[in-house]
Amino acid sequence: MSRLLAVLVLVLAAASVQAQSLPAEARAVLGDWTSYGDDGREAQAVIRLSADGGQLRGQIVRLLPTRQYPNPTFRCGDCEGRYEGVDLRTVPLFEDMRWDGDEFAGGRIVDPTNAKTYRAVVRLDGADRLEVRGFIGVRALGRTQIWRRAR
Repeated sequence: MSRLLAVLVLVLAAASVQAQSLPAEARAVLGDWTSYGDDGREAQAVIRLSADGGQLRGQIVRLLPTRQYPNPTFRCGDCEGRYEGVDLRTVPLFEDMRWDGDEFAGGRIVDPTNAKTYRAVVRLDGADRLEVRGFIGVRALGRTQIWRRAR
């Protein structure tokens, strides 16, 4: 039992060191964020952003009731392809996103509803506002969602 506890402490310490190796601006992106639909009015989910080995990680931690889904479940019935019926809490939302100057970039964001990935940029816009842009090819060919820090 004491060995297990020692291993757990070492793993947690290593994760903390990895997150702290990012600049303060990058660490400010980490935490829980509320995502909104494309119209920006209706809150949909709480996404936890963390860092692992300098890469941005995103995971759905809570689904919020909406007009379309008043009783949301984590099993994705509307998803296509490999995400159909999958527990959304297990879907890694970002791939290969690294801090680059003033944003996380260079990687992809996953949209489990259509099983597609898009190039992505994540940028902090103030303390409680996050711009998440997914695009095809060039940034001009995409869309931006504004996420707000979860309370």
